[in-house]
Amino acid sequence: MQSAPLIAWDHVSKSFDGGRVKAVDDVTLRVAAGEFLAIVGGSGSGKTTLLRLANRLIGADSGAIRVEGEDVRAVDPIGLRRRIGYVFQSGGLFPHISVAGNIGITPKLLATPPQEISARVDELLDLVRLDRGRHRDRFPHELSGGQRQRVGVARALAARPRIVLMDEPFGALDPLTRDALGEDYRALHDKLGLTTVMITHDMTEAVLLADRVAVMRAGRLLAEGTPAELSESDDAYVGELLGTPRRQAERLAKLLPKDGAA
Repeated sequence: MQSAPLIAWDHVSKSFDGGRVKAVDDVTLRVAAGEFLAIVGGSGSGKTTLLRLANRLIGADSGAIRVEGEDVRAVDPIGLRRRIGYVFQSGGLFPHISVAGNIGITPKLLATPPQEISARVDELLDLVRLDRGRHRDRFPHELSGGQRQRVGVARALAARPRIVLMDEPFGALDPLTRDALGEDYRALHDKLGLTTVMITHDMTEAVLLADRVAVMRAGRLLAEGTPAELSESDDAYVGELLGTPRRQAERLAKLLPKDGAA
């Protein structure tokens, strides 16, 4: 018998602009405990809207969303958001608060004692590979893009959530930083037993990091599954997205010498 999903969207729809723009159109999707799901699609596909519906940053027009078995409409939205980690594309840090202050903000709102917050900040800086002495008292504008994203991940983990939602978390970073931070986050996901939903437009990133991938277009869920399962989809758009990492791999194999070659 399968356990209940940690996040479930059931026939969810959401429109904007007086109903003229259907951002999410009758989507049903499940995320199991401990799973890393990537939702892939272009601009306007509805992927970010779907993510924000899960922690009630916006409300659905129809359908039901359950998080940890609870209908999100029946729980306090502020309490819901405080127990779900959220990582924004640009880090979303408060500019006039130090690194330590940013990381500790949710525990502070939860009335965690200051000494515990301080210890948790140090623990998280170690976890995301930022030197405590050099970064603890800095402000966001004094950090590189990769460092800001690491602080954003640390802040999302501060209240020990089971669930982390990530909205294009690595998209604005240079390729080397993006690759390193993606691998580091995947290791954290496994180490901490997290359940992660990541939004990305990059199918290569999704295939490399996620256990399962969901593809959206124009508000609809076109396909979902492991990369191998998606490769069997007869949807033309899904095939087009999967073609990108394949073409890149083929070109790289031709252009780069094999290990040990001169």
